[in-house]
Amino acid sequence: MPRVPSIPPDRALLVAGIDLGASWLRVSGRVGRQRVHARLPAVDVLELSPVLAALWTRWSVTPARVAALAVASRGVWSAAECRRAERALERAARRVRVIPDAQAAWEGALGGGVGVLVLSGTGSIVVGRSGRGRWARAGGRGPLLGDEGSGFWIGREWLRAITPPHAENSLLAIVRGPGPVARIAAHARHALGRAREGERVALRIVREAQRHLALMAAAVVERLQLPAVVRMSWAGSLLTRDDWFRAGLAREVARLGIQARWVPPASPPLSAALRLAEQMIASRPTIRSRRLSNAPRSTSGQMRGKQR
Repeated sequence: MPRVPSIPPDRALLVAGIDLGASWLRVSGRVGRQRVHARLPAVDVLELSPVLAALWTRWSVTPARVAALAVASRGVWSAAECRRAERALERAARRVRVIPDAQAAWEGALGGGVGVLVLSGTGSIVVGRSGRGRWARAGGRGPLLGDEGSGFWIGREWLRAITPPHAENSLLAIVRGPGPVARIAAHARHALGRAREGERVALRIVREAQRHLALMAAAVVERLQLPAVVRMSWAGSLLTRDDWFRAGLAREVARLGIQARWVPPASPPLSAALRLAEQMIASRPTIRSRRLSNAPRSTSGQMRGKQR
């Protein structure tokens, strides 16, 4: 892990952005011209403070030397949820901002304007914004209530399909072991590999996953009444790393009658979080005095956050 040297009082402070997903906690920061990075196992955002305290110690930085911290987190959506997370982190830095990770992914990929982001990683969600700044989402309810089309969903369906009845104890061992969601999601790559080879069961599962994601995208387009040609982008490990899976999603979207103009993501969510932290320094907000004027509002209840 990179280490920040001790910072004298007259030197620049640490500015950091965090992308907190289901599997990993990614940190990117700068101290003057020096860039620092870390990747750690994910935790709940309300349990993040001691993890950061240990990281700051390892980097020889005290919380007083962390000028701004922007956290893009799963599991939050409403303003109240973001404020609660900010209060839990207020000792980690001078200024703290928490936003939904889906918003950071959208901002990173599309950079503003009108459009729809389809995200499929460990979990799944589709987020869109209209020309009037109105937000809508579909999915993002986590593995217990949703995550259709995600790595977890594909991995679960694949394990169900290939595990014979006499070997079900192996499935129970995964569920009862540490990190079951991430471990199940890791099996998605096996299903995708077999689907590419034309294996019938794997191909059915993958096509169904692509269909789920396309239907969520269609729901967001309809709710926001977006233009006839919709700007779309993608995020999450499955769509970012697998061109074949992404091409199948594009075909499913087209089959639903949506004319999409697919654009590659401009930057990852972590970069968007770091930019937000840098903006916090420029505008000098207090911890709770300012909030993004166009912060997402769920159109179908509070979002429990997508997972990646």
